[in-house]
Amino acid sequence: MKLFDAHCHLQDPRIYSLAPQLIRSSLDSGIAHFAVNGVSEKDWHLVKQMSESYPSVVPCFGVHPWFVPERTTSWFTNLRQYFESTPTAAVGEIGLDKGSHGKQIDFDVQVEVFKKQLELAKELKRPASVHCVRAFGDLLDVMKSTGPFPDGVILHSYLGSAEMVPELARLGAYFSFSGFLMSMKSQKAKKMLKAVPFDRILLETDAPDALPKSNLGDLFLVEGDPSLSPELQALGESPHSRARSEADKEAPELPKEMLNHPANIHNILTFVASLLEMSTEEVAELSYSNAIRLFSYQGSKLLEEGAVLDKPV
Repeated sequence: MKLFDAHCHLQDPRIYSLAPQLIRSSLDSGIAHFAVNGVSEKDWHLVKQMSESYPSVVPCFGVHPWFVPERTTSWFTNLRQYFESTPTAAVGEIGLDKGSHGKQIDFDVQVEVFKKQLELAKELKRPASVHCVRAFGDLLDVMKSTGPFPDGVILHSYLGSAEMVPELARLGAYFSFSGFLMSMKSQKAKKMLKAVPFDRILLETDAPDALPKSNLGDLFLVEGDPSLSPELQALGESPHSRARSEADKEAPELPKEMLNHPANIHNILTFVASLLEMSTEEVAELSYSNAIRLFSYQGSKLLEEGAVLDKPV
C-alpha cells in the first residue's frame, strides 16, 4: 500500500534538521513521495536542496499569504528563476487568508500576489498548492477569472463546504485532506468528502502542523519534540518512532504545539476511509494514483521514471 503526502513542509525550521530520519521512517511506513512546499524566498533554497538529495521529494515554490509582506521587490523574478533551474517543481504554497493571522495582511495585496502565482502555474503547466482560510468566495472568484486549470489546483487541507466542491472541481481543483479534517463535525466532513469526485481526492499531512486527533499510541512521534515531556518522548523510541506501551491506552489531551510526523498520514487515511465507508486500501490506491497523475508533468521525476504516462489533457 503506497501513499503520497500531497502537501507538507519538511524544510520547516522546527524539523529541518530531522528531515533525513523523518523521510526514512516515512518511506519505511509506505509513503513513496512528499510534496514539500516552500512559503517564502527565504526557504526555497532548502526545498530545492532537499529535492536534489531525496528522489521522494517533489519541490514546490511559492509565497504563502502570511509571508506576502516579506517578499522582496524581485520576488517574482526570483520565483521564475527557481522554476527554470528546477524543472521538477510545482507551485506552492500560495493562497488567500482572512483568518486571525491573515487579517493583519492587506487582502488586496494577497489577491494580487496569489493571482500572479496562479497565472504562472498555468503558464508553466504545473499544479499549484493553495492555502485558503475563510476566503473561499474570493478564491472562487480568482479561479474563475484566471482558470480553468487543466494541470490542477490543490486545495490543501480543504475545509470548505460540500456545495462549493462541484464548481471548484470543474475549474480543475483537487481536494487534499489533512489532520485538520478531524476538527470538523463528522456529519459535515462526511457530506463534504462524499461530494468530492474520487479522481480529485488527495491525502496530506501539512507536517509539522495539522497533527491528527488521535491517541498518542496511534501516532508517530517527532524525536526531540520540545512540546513532549521526557516520559512521552521516550515512548517514541520504538521502531519508526511510533509510540507504544502505556500510550496505547486512552491518552490525555496532546499539547497544542505537538509536532506532526509525515508518517501520520496513515491516521488521516483511516479517518477518510471511515467517512467514505471504503477500505483503507481503496482510499490509499485512489489518492496515490491521483497524486501521481497530478505531479507527472513535463520535467517531473515521476514522469521521467515512467510512473504515469497517460495524464489526461
